[in-house]
Amino acid sequence: MTQAPLTSEQVEVFARCMAVGGIAVFPSDTVYGLGCDPSQREAVTRLYALKRRPLEAPSAVMFFSLSLALEALPELGERTRAALGRLLPGPLTLLLENPSGRFPLACGSEPATLGLRVPALSKPLAALAELKWPILQSSANKAGEAAPTSIQQLDPTIGSEVDLVLDGGALGELSSSVLDLREYELNGRWELLREGPLGHHQIDALLSEKS
Repeated sequence: MTQAPLTSEQVEVFARCMAVGGIAVFPSDTVYGLGCDPSQREAVTRLYALKRRPLEAPSAVMFFSLSLALEALPELGERTRAALGRLLPGPLTLLLENPSGRFPLACGSEPATLGLRVPALSKPLAALAELKWPILQSSANKAGEAAPTSIQQLDPTIGSEVDLVLDGGALGELSSSVLDLREYELNGRWELLREGPLGHHQIDALLSEKS
């Protein structure tokens, strides 16, 4: 049975949930995530408690549009911005220098580093692009357990304690690749810290593309 696409009405409910300090389970281009407003400490604390994850551990901030992400991070250098243009949207978590200390609740004990996600939305998930605000996101599983790729795989205790569950159907099998770009602006160096949907050769090809 084919999953119906997400609707604008569902995304509006998602946006309202974030605005009032709620926590949602939502689909992405990789696995299901837990999301909340990255500026609301109570919501972030609650999300971490659901995952049994220490607050010192970093999470990523997800934008549903690359242009919105670049607008929110004006201090990024030209070289890094060009790299983001080649890599995103995509199934990547990028580690970026964070000299302005943006989104401190998502950075945990590493305020100088920001994790950034901009998912490549499939047609069934395209309505998520209507969400104009960033969310703090982490995979929708308890620490040390497998990330769910369908709502049926969601831990029942997480499903019962969040404020909203968006069902986007079956997703991919892998969490995002994690790519460290913190030295990229200075010397073009990058490091793949976790291989997911994109591997070293694919990333190298994307970064080598001519504008």
